[in-house]
Amino acid sequence: MSVGLKDVAARAGVSIKTVSNVVNNRLHVTPATRERVQQAIDDLGYRPNVTARHLRKGRTGILALAVPELGNPYFAELAGAVIDAAAEHDYTVLLDHTQGRRERELLVTRGFRARVIDGLILNPLELEPEDLAQRPEDAPLVLIGERRYDLPYDHVAIDNIAAARAAVRHLLDLGRRRIAFLGARDDRPSRPAYLRLLGWRAELAESGVPADDALIGTVEGWDRADGAAAMAALLDAGRMPDAVFAYNDLIAIGAMRVMAERGLRVPEDVAVVGFDDLTEGRYGAVTLTTVAPDKQAIAGLAVGSLVDRIAQADAPASGTAGPGGPRLLQPGFALVERESTRGAGAADS
Repeated sequence: MSVGLKDVAARAGVSIKTVSNVVNNRLHVTPATRERVQQAIDDLGYRPNVTARHLRKGRTGILALAVPELGNPYFAELAGAVIDAAAEHDYTVLLDHTQGRRERELLVTRGFRARVIDGLILNPLELEPEDLAQRPEDAPLVLIGERRYDLPYDHVAIDNIAAARAAVRHLLDLGRRRIAFLGARDDRPSRPAYLRLLGWRAELAESGVPADDALIGTVEGWDRADGAAAMAALLDAGRMPDAVFAYNDLIAIGAMRVMAERGLRVPEDVAVVGFDDLTEGRYGAVTLTTVAPDKQAIAGLAVGSLVDRIAQADAPASGTAGPGGPRLLQPGFALVERESTRGAGAADS
C-alpha cells in the first residue's frame, strides 16, 4: 500500500502540516523535528505525489524546451542540463526541435500545447520581434540563445561580443595576426554570428591589427561540413590565415579536418579556437581550444526564471510576489585552452 503524509506523521509523532513543511523545505521546523520527520520518510519509503501537487495548483508539472536542432551536440547537452534543473523544481521537460524554421517556431509559441505545458523555454532563430509580440498564448515564456529581442520576456544569453573578444585576444597573445573568422552568415545585428563577428573586429581594432575581410568565411549552416567548406574556400583563394576563430566547435572541427588534408599543422601553422565546449572537441587528435558557455548556469537561470514567472501568473490567487519586469540574465563563459592553440600535451586551462 502507498505511504502518505498521515503515515509519516504518525511514525514521527508530529502533525501532517509539519510533515508537509519538511517535504516542501519550508522554514519554522526545528532541526530536531526535521531530522525525525526525515527519518520517518526514509524508514517508510515515502515519495511525494508531485503530480497531485501540481494539479492542486491547476498546473500540469510540465515545461517545454524548444531548440533548433537536438542533433546538434550543443543543444543536446543544454537540454540535459535543463532537464536536471527542472527536476530540482519537480518539473518534467517536454522536448521539441524547430529545425530553425519560422513556421515551426511560430507553432511552438502560439499555444499548440497550451493545455499540456505550464511554461516554455525557447531558443528562436527565425522569429521576428513582431511574431513574439503578437503571441496569443499566455503561458509564461523565457527566451534563451544569443539572438536579442526587445520584448517583455526574460532572456538568458551570454555576452557574445565579450566572448568573441576573449577568443581573439588569446590568439593575439600567441602572436597570431592573420586571424580568420569562420561562420559569417548574414548581416542582421541581432544574430549571434553577427555579434561574434563584431567581437572579432573590435578586438583586432583595439590591438591595432587590421581586420582583413578576405579572412571572413561564410557558411550555409553550422555543422562540420560547413566549416570544412568555408576553410577550403579560404585556402583555395590563397587567403592563408595563421589562426582561425570559428563560430562554433563543429565549424572548427570541420576546418581542422581540411587543414589536415592540406598538410597544415594545428597549431604550428594555424591555431584554432571554437565556441561551445562540446565533448567532441576534447577527444580529437588535436584537442580544441574553445569558448565554454556555462551551460549549467544557462539551464538553471532559464528554468528558475520560468518557475518565477509561473508563480507570478498564480499571484492573484496565492498572493506570491512576482519578479518584476523582463530581465536579461547573462551567465558566464570561460576560454578553455587546449592543444589547438597551445600545442601537444596542453591540458585544459
